[in-house]
Amino acid sequence: MRGMSLQGTDAYRDDDTTLPALVVRAVAAARAHGFAHSCRPEQGRLLHLLAAGAPHAIAETGTGCGVGLAWLASGARPGTRLVGVERDAERVRVAREVFRGHTGVDILHGDWRRVEELGPYDLLVLDGGGQAKGDGAADPVRLLTPGGTLVVDDFTPATTWPPRFEGAPDHPRLHWLEHPALHTTELRLAPDLAALVGTRLRDRSDRSDRRERPDRRDRSDRRD
Repeated sequence: MRGMSLQGTDAYRDDDTTLPALVVRAVAAARAHGFAHSCRPEQGRLLHLLAAGAPHAIAETGTGCGVGLAWLASGARPGTRLVGVERDAERVRVAREVFRGHTGVDILHGDWRRVEELGPYDLLVLDGGGQAKGDGAADPVRLLTPGGTLVVDDFTPATTWPPRFEGAPDHPRLHWLEHPALHTTELRLAPDLAALVGTRLRDRSDRSDRRERPDRRDRSDRRD
């Protein structure tokens, strides 16, 4: 079965002293805005961990009010560029306010496909678009560096093979688990929550020297 963090914002406790300060700020902004669908703490801690292994660029679709991106930014190495994409203009405004003063973080307004403008990335989180759940599927070959990591959030844990959703094979989940360019596994984060984590496989056409990649830093300041 597939799911989403319907009450993800409410899963955060005000007395949780283990939360990064930027996450606390983003959660407060989401609550003030009435946005309930933030990534849950279990998802956030996974993103925080994976961000530390992404040396150059990280992106997220479905940024909302910035909670997931705050987890990523809090775990990322100094100098790592982060890109968030959100289709709701008001949520973009809220998220940009959360990250005001944080250089290297760009939040783009528009469809999830805007993430393609600044790739490829070392870590790509599909949390709102591009998940193969009805609005298209992101292309990991185009959007990930060789060896880069893909995360697809908001699944309920699979209990059968093939995984099923509403009595039929769960094709979005199978899309990633069987993708020929990825080595993907499902991680159970809570009894009712799972994420798919994949690594982009290398092939002979991949160039090992990142310096040969097109320099897209001149586009990193694009907003709308």
